[in-house]
Amino acid sequence: MIPITVVDVRDAEDLVVEVLRSGAIAQGPMVKRFEDAFAAVSGTKHAIAVNNGTTALVAALQVLDLKPGDEVITSPFTFVATLNAILEAGATVRFADIRRDDFAIDPDAVAKAVTDRTKVLMPVHLYGQTADMGKLAPLAAEHGLKVIEDSAQAVGASFEGKQAGSFGIGCFSLYATKNITTAEGGVITTDDDALADKLRVLRNQGMRARYQYEVAGHNYRMTDLHAAVGIPQLTKLDQLTAARQANAKRLSEGLAGTPGLEVPKVLPGREHVWHQYTVLVGPHAFLSRDELAAALTERGIGNGIYYPKIVFDYDCYAGHDLIPGARVEDFPVAQSVAEQALSLPVHPHLTESDLDTIIETVREVLGA
Repeated sequence: MIPITVVDVRDAEDLVVEVLRSGAIAQGPMVKRFEDAFAAVSGTKHAIAVNNGTTALVAALQVLDLKPGDEVITSPFTFVATLNAILEAGATVRFADIRRDDFAIDPDAVAKAVTDRTKVLMPVHLYGQTADMGKLAPLAAEHGLKVIEDSAQAVGASFEGKQAGSFGIGCFSLYATKNITTAEGGVITTDDDALADKLRVLRNQGMRARYQYEVAGHNYRMTDLHAAVGIPQLTKLDQLTAARQANAKRLSEGLAGTPGLEVPKVLPGREHVWHQYTVLVGPHAFLSRDELAAALTERGIGNGIYYPKIVFDYDCYAGHDLIPGARVEDFPVAQSVAEQALSLPVHPHLTESDLDTIIETVREVLGA
């Protein structure tokens, strides 16, 4: 089986043992060391480590002091954590359709979705490539909106040389399958000293010092054990990213011209870090997306459907009063992509033989 992802954190053994031997495994000096390294990677002044990527989104929204009825515009094609975080923060969700070329929120659709209640724009940098921040950032500034970047899949990605997570408040996931992992974990990035201070207090039960409570806070802390797992990966992020980029290039060259298959694009000015390599299986392909996924699985090639539905198209969100009037049919591009998207292995541990097998098998089952 060629897996869709491989997790290898053996380089962290020495640091993990160091933490275990110290006898202090909660948030401590290793977390600070991880934060400093992450801030350098993201090109921001501050990196605040938390216990997962969803927490990062929730905390980022909470420190903006949103009021009931305040709106957050985001993508309808994303992992459910994006939506859940907005709902948990008590804000109203508004969606804007995506573009097919980058799978990210469409600036033109955002412009039409802004109302006088809109306070936050939350673009999702999907699959490892940023949204069009060249248009989205000025649009947010024009309307006085705060920008929270859902950068869960985009550590190391950039737009015209500016890193994902540095256009406003960046929120990253360090889940097991991400390009950088701490097993579970998240990071919030910002250049704003005051916001960084509020986030650090909020994540520690609202304490600035022990039993000195300043706000009603939470336990959003990362442990030193988790930080120890992530530090060695940050030191070789460029190497890991280069391997993903080489694999993606090989896949795109090999799959080009396959009938009914649309390979992903790297758009001008963007550094794609290839968290996922996602193709679109069009309506005229020899097999449907789901049929292709089943055929590849049967032949030992891992694959994933990220994501099978628009984010709110589940019974648990039906009629939710914080999603005013959202209907699947209002987002035709997102709906089309949800029906056609299929991710193939692109991780750094693929061999040349693996890549050849993936390409040959996909072309074979699609009748190329």
